[in-house]
Amino acid sequence: MTPANNSVVFDNVSKFYGEILGVNRVSFSLEPGITSLVGPNGSGKTTLMNLMTGLIQPTTGTILVRGLSPGDPRNLFREVGYCTQFDSFPRGVTGYEFIYWPLRLAGIAHEDADELTAETIERVGMQDAAHRRVAGYSKGMRQRIRLAQAIAHRPSVLVLDEPLNGLDPMARAETLALFRELGGQGLHLVISSHILEEVDRISDRVVLMSSGYVVAEGRIHEVRREVRDQPIQILVRCSNANRLAAEAFSTDGIVEAKLQKDGGGVLVRTTDAENFYLLLNRIVAEGIVEVDAVAPADDDVDSIYQYLIGSDGNLT
Repeated sequence: MTPANNSVVFDNVSKFYGEILGVNRVSFSLEPGITSLVGPNGSGKTTLMNLMTGLIQPTTGTILVRGLSPGDPRNLFREVGYCTQFDSFPRGVTGYEFIYWPLRLAGIAHEDADELTAETIERVGMQDAAHRRVAGYSKGMRQRIRLAQAIAHRPSVLVLDEPLNGLDPMARAETLALFRELGGQGLHLVISSHILEEVDRISDRVVLMSSGYVVAEGRIHEVRREVRDQPIQILVRCSNANRLAAEAFSTDGIVEAKLQKDGGGVLVRTTDAENFYLLLNRIVAEGIVEVDAVAPADDDVDSIYQYLIGSDGNLT
């Protein structure tokens, strides 16, 4: 694997805590954009993030983050922002101080640190609470101020462990919009989240993990197409749903055709989506049914993960 200076590269990386496996034989290369890191508790997500940010070192293998080794954190910390899932703050600190002082300790001059702090607080919508003590913040406010600290130094790689926890729907929407903006600016965002239906909409790719192993990696829809031994679910909203359900079984690969409760559609499970779409085109052309909408019903991160891992790999 040949690393590029704008990539995050893991080359045959393993991490063991004594005899306990953290991650094993992990290899991938991530380009700029938004990557979802998906897996249940204990799958190795946090270990992977800690390795990426240099907080722990691999037992074997090589890691390069935009050409920098996490083994030399002095330069790496200028390029990487990390918002962990742990919610702890120095006693008595205000939101402003929580962001400002790490910038000063990193050698940034007062005026620049003050400007970066104000800019970042505005980006996460915390202006009104900036000079209040963090101890009086709600969980969602604490989450936003921690995110602000992670992006204050304008990193090129942003690692976010459950960044949507505790946010109300409006704050989640604003945070996801910020992630899209940062990803569009050429940053790497690596996001671990249980709120998959929201992260799924903005992700460029996905890394699926189970028991310390990467079980699939790539663009979400490409990964789904690789799961060829599992039926694909397709929802068809149409007229004459009973007739469509009956016609569906005339083609190969149909596992199930279930009428929707309102009678206005059919959920088809098939191992041969191409044949089903050909059938659908034919019966529409013959005027047997009128179709309002056709869409895959399981082309998302959560469904892909359940296909690969099974029902025991619950993400919630």
